[in-house]
Amino acid sequence: METKPYLIALDLDGTLLKDDKTISKNAQKVIGQLKEKGHHVCISTGRPYRASSMYYDQLQLDTPIVNFNGAFVHHPKNENWGRFHTSLDLGVVKQIVEVSESYNVHNILAEVTDDVYFHYHDEKLIDIFTMGSPNITVGDLRKNLGANVTSVLIHAKEEDVPSIRTYLSDVHAEVVDHRRWAAPWHVIELIRSGINKAIGLEKVANHYNVPKERIIAFGDEDNDLEMLEFAGCGVAMGNGIEGVKQIADHVTTSNEQDGIAVFLKDYFSL
Repeated sequence: METKPYLIALDLDGTLLKDDKTISKNAQKVIGQLKEKGHHVCISTGRPYRASSMYYDQLQLDTPIVNFNGAFVHHPKNENWGRFHTSLDLGVVKQIVEVSESYNVHNILAEVTDDVYFHYHDEKLIDIFTMGSPNITVGDLRKNLGANVTSVLIHAKEEDVPSIRTYLSDVHAEVVDHRRWAAPWHVIELIRSGINKAIGLEKVANHYNVPKERIIAFGDEDNDLEMLEFAGCGVAMGNGIEGVKQIADHVTTSNEQDGIAVFLKDYFSL
């Protein structure tokens, strides 16, 4: 019997990756088996491409990849597939920098695909964001940014996060979507309004002509909600937040307990 191909979308942090940021041997084996059977496996992450390409290579994928929560979608192995980059307006970003400064935030970062701009010098954050060795520019974003921006991160004091988010909702709701990172980071992440992982995944699904009922998506955080709702089969990780578990069709074990491998083995009777 010919099995119709599924599209299997994997979030990275807290989902495919264990807490030590590695992929378990078991998960790698199961994903390899499904690829051999003709299923499409793709990564859908909030990370930039440069910080996810090592996992793409490790799984030997040959599919488009969704980065920046859907703001950047491209095919690493096929330049003709297209590059879908949905960016934030530079004027709006500069306004947001002004307001963030008035809150004395720790830092503001702007990412333009694989270039990173720091408003202030910041050893701690530079370590985290230099994975994949991007071009780094440090200094006033209002002077240094010359192009529209893929995403902005505001690293604020914990007590200021709610009021900065209120400002963003009140003033920039039309153009900006913002999310709060999971603890311990008091980081607000901004991308273009209406953009999320589901938008990116839909582009990939259309490319392979896979209908929703044959899409399986795994996630653990609030940036996975739209993707899990979009997929015919949304799977929440055991370590996921309550909101993700509520909208998911299934809950599997945690990222430390091989949740992806456990679910896929069972689902495809491997």
